[in-house]
Amino acid sequence: MTEKEYNQCVNQYADNVYRFIVKNLKNEEDARDVVQSSFEKMWRNRENIDQERSKSYLFTVAYHQMIDHIRKIKRITLKEEFNDDIRVMEAPKNNLRAILDEALSRLNETQRSLVMLKDYEGYSYEEIGKITGLNESQVKVYLHRARIQLKNFLVKMENVM
Repeated sequence: MTEKEYNQCVNQYADNVYRFIVKNLKNEEDARDVVQSSFEKMWRNRENIDQERSKSYLFTVAYHQMIDHIRKIKRITLKEEFNDDIRVMEAPKNNLRAILDEALSRLNETQRSLVMLKDYEGYSYEEIGKITGLNESQVKVYLHRARIQLKNFLVKMENVM
């Protein structure tokens, strides 16, 4: 990958990668750090990257950087337990986006990432498998389970508009 191709990749995919990471981390500063470190890693390895595979490479690196960041944060901070009833009561009744964000936040990291990659970014099962390191059938099973969890949360009476 040349410097020009790298710059094209940055211009073309920076917003998508940032959106994917910020949706998962729920923190804009942390998301910017993860995206920046992903592009930095891509820059350092640009000689070994094929231009046609740059998007897949970038999302794979960003995904792994995000997982590393989450693990680091978990080691640093204590995870607070929450009461499901209280969290549902706090969710605005008329705000579909807030309810959907709440539903996504209840998924584990892998499931949330799979939903984001498939339903928000439009990747194929094969591409998602390459990004996450899962095989295609694992992607399908985990994504199916995530969608069931989302459905069960979204059809609760408290969340129905």
